[in-house]
Parts: sequence; C-alpha cells; structure tokens
Amino acid sequence: MGHEGMRAGDSDRQDVADKLKIALNEGRLDLNEYDERVQKAYAARTYGDLDGLLDDLPGTIPVQRAQVQPHHPPTPVQQPHAVSRGGRPGVAPAFGAFLLCTLIWAITSWTSGEAHYFWPAWVLIPVVIALLAHFSDKGKRHQ
Repeated sequence: MGHEGMRAGDSDRQDVADKLKIALNEGRLDLNEYDERVQKAYAARTYGDLDGLLDDLPGTIPVQRAQVQPHHPPTPVQQPHAVSRGGRPGVAPAFGAFLLCTLIWAITSWTSGEAHYFWPAWVLIPVVIALLAHFSDKGKRHQ
C-alpha cells in the first residue's frame, strides 16, 4: 500500500486547511474555491484524498518578504446637479416639498376645524434663499 492509500489523521486535514486559509488570505484562492477545498480536506480519509488540494498553490510567502501593493480606488464620476428651469439646483424640489407640507397643513387644519400654526413656512425658507440668490446672480450678469 502506497502513501496515497494511508489514512490521514485529523492533524493532516487541519494542516491542509490551514494552508488553504493562508492561500485565501494571500488572494491565491477566492472564497468559493476555499470553501470547496476545505470541505474536501475535512472529508478526506486518505493522503490520496488530500493530494491535489494544494498542488496548484505555491508555498506561502513570509510576511517579511510579502510585497504590499497600494490600492488606488477609482475616481468617482461626479454627477451634474439637477437644475430647475430657474437655473438653480434644488429650487423645484424644495418648492414641491413646500406644496406637500402646505397640503398636509391644510388637511389637518380643515379636519380639526381650526387653523393651526402655519409651519410649512419654515420649508419655504430655502426656496426664498435660492430665489434671492438666483435674482442677485441674474442682476450681476446684466451689469
């Protein structure tokens, strides 16, 4: 009976699993390959079953000799801001929010039978500021 037919012990299976974990950490295996090979390693009964699980993997690299490559994330593509017909970003959505809040205020005031504090005016403040900025820019361009 050759080496391949001899029964493998728990320590032999664990040794193969540890080497596979190192290969995964080094990026030599993806997670699916690692899972498949570890399952085969723990299911192995003989050395022959363990053979082939590490054959295509080179020896592990000691940390002292490992070369770390800097990661350069891709530069994000900037999306243009949505510009309303007035030429200013955000005026139309803010005005739409104001109208929705005014509708909610009107419904709650009508159903309660009394006019509540007009809180949607606070939502209108950014719209007014954006419109003032728009008109001041427009006046500067015509001068």
